[in-house]
Amino acid sequence: MIKIDKVIDQYLLSHIEEESPLLARLYRQTQVMMVNGRMCSGHLQGSLLTLLSKLVRPSRILEIGTYTGYSALCLANGLSDNGILHTIEINDELELLAASFFEESGMRDRIIQHIGDADDIIPQLDEKFDLVFIDADKRKYLSNYNLLFPKVALGGVIIADNTLWAGKVVQKVATNDDQTIGIMLFNDFVKTDTRVETFMIPIRDGMTVLRKISE
Repeated sequence: MIKIDKVIDQYLLSHIEEESPLLARLYRQTQVMMVNGRMCSGHLQGSLLTLLSKLVRPSRILEIGTYTGYSALCLANGLSDNGILHTIEINDELELLAASFFEESGMRDRIIQHIGDADDIIPQLDEKFDLVFIDADKRKYLSNYNLLFPKVALGGVIIADNTLWAGKVVQKVATNDDQTIGIMLFNDFVKTDTRVETFMIPIRDGMTVLRKISE
């Protein structure tokens, strides 16, 4: 994760919307239960995801990487009336934890959980997505992107998390560091992809926001 001055971090958090009690509890539970609790989006990033979702007002959202469900709940806050969010998680041990918070949020019927490999599940989804959030296996970012791109509506938004990868993208990369290499391949590809408009936000671990402008 990119180092942000703690004073600035607190200033940011004190000048955005308050975290809901439900999300705060989910975040705390994630830190207690999970070895890699830092993977949870958290309040700062989650607030941005909510805002972007509300700006897009999507009827269909696709999330790759549910984890404990924090980002899914943030994204679901921007769904249009009768909108649906599909979220994919390869780790079946996380399904019930995320589902319990989806239920408590009152949005359980608007969030569809898929357990398995995104490469297998994405082709089965007969949907056009207005908003996509990629936050799973960094080695597969580019393959995920290519697989889901035809399913993104024209004008739709794709958000990729961790695209600065703790600053490793500007350091010398070991030949066996497949995660960093995967992120860099994705970053380089979308920079030259004329089908999208691209902007990278240096928040938390880096987020790339893309808007689909052509097929």
